[in-house]
Amino acid sequence: MDVVVIGGGQAGLAAAFYLRRAGLSYVVLDAAPSAGGAWRHTWDSLRLFSPAEYSSLPGWPMPRTEDGNPDAAHVIDYLQRYEERYDIPVERSVHVTGVREGGEGFVVTGVDAGDDDEDGDSRTWRAPVVVSATGTWSRPFVPAFDGRATFLGRQLHSSRYVRPADHAGRAVMVVGGANSGAQIAAELSLDPEVGEVCWCTIDEPRFLPDDVDGRELFRVASARVRGEAGARGVGGLGDIVVVPSVREARDSGSLRRSPMPTRLTRSGAVWDDGMSRELDDIVWCTGFRPALRHLDGLDLPRENGHIATDGPTARGIRGLYLIGYGDWTGPASATLIGVGQWARAAVDDIVTLRDGVTARNR
Repeated sequence: MDVVVIGGGQAGLAAAFYLRRAGLSYVVLDAAPSAGGAWRHTWDSLRLFSPAEYSSLPGWPMPRTEDGNPDAAHVIDYLQRYEERYDIPVERSVHVTGVREGGEGFVVTGVDAGDDDEDGDSRTWRAPVVVSATGTWSRPFVPAFDGRATFLGRQLHSSRYVRPADHAGRAVMVVGGANSGAQIAAELSLDPEVGEVCWCTIDEPRFLPDDVDGRELFRVASARVRGEAGARGVGGLGDIVVVPSVREARDSGSLRRSPMPTRLTRSGAVWDDGMSRELDDIVWCTGFRPALRHLDGLDLPRENGHIATDGPTARGIRGLYLIGYGDWTGPASATLIGVGQWARAAVDDIVTLRDGVTARNR
C-alpha cells in the first residue's frame, strides 16, 4: 500500500480523509478496540471549548448540540460516524511496536491484541510512507517530586480522573496550572461532598478574558500559521479558558491558587513557609508526552526535546510524517478543527513525493 497511518484518533482520521481524496491506498492501525481516540478517556464533565461547528474534522461538520458545547460522548459518536461515512479502513486492537527503514520505504511491526494485552500475534506492514498520529494520551507525565514515593494517599493523573463523587469526603490537592488543572480543581471545589481542595501551580494562573473560547484560540493559531502581524493575539494558547465551572468557582472564591509545596509527606504536604496540609488524594494535571516509542528504531534528529519537524514532515528521513502532537508539528495540530490543515499539508507532500518517484521510474 502507499501509506500506513499509526493511530486512529482525530489526527489519524484527518489524514485518512485526505489520503482517500488523493486516491492513495492506506490502512489505519489503532491500538484501541473502538473509535473515539483519547476522547474515550476524559472525565465526565469535560466539554469542548467551542461549539460543534468550530470543532469539525475536514469534509464533514460535527452535528450541532442544543445544550452548549459538545461533551466527550458527542465527539466519540462523531468520530465513529466519520469513520463510517468515509469508509476508513481501520484495523483495531493493533499495538504498533516498531517502525524501521526497509527496502524502498518502511517496515511497520505490531501485534494483534486486546486493549491491555501486547502479547498477541505478530504482524508486519510495508509502505513507502508512514504517518504517525498516536497523540499523547497514552503517555501521561507526572514529574519527579520530593516525597511523592512516600505519600500514602491516593495519587492519579488527570487522565484517570473521572468525577467529584470519587473524592467525596477526601482532602484533595490538584497540581497544574493549565486548563485541566483549573477545570478539575473548579469542579471539585464546587462539590459540597468533596473535602478541602488545594489547587497548586508553579506560577500564577493566567485566565483568558471571559468571552474568549476555542473559536478565538483557533483564529490566533491560524493567524500564526499565515504569519500575520500581531498573531500572538490573546496571550498564549496555554492560558486558561474560562469555562462555566471555572468562572463560577473563581467568582465565588472557591478556586484559589496556592504555590507548590516544598515536599510531600506520608500524609500530606508541607510548604517552605512552614505550613502543612493533610491530604487524601493528589490529582496530577501535569500534561502528557508524545507517544512515539514506536519510532525509537529510527535515527531521527531532535530539536528542543522533540523529533525535529517542519510542520508535519519529519526531518532527516524521507516519507515520515507526524500529525497532531502539538504546536511543534503545527499550531493547533492537537485540536479537532486545527489538525485538518496539517493533515492536508502532509498528504500534499506525500502526493508530491509519489509523483516524483513515478516520474523517475518512467
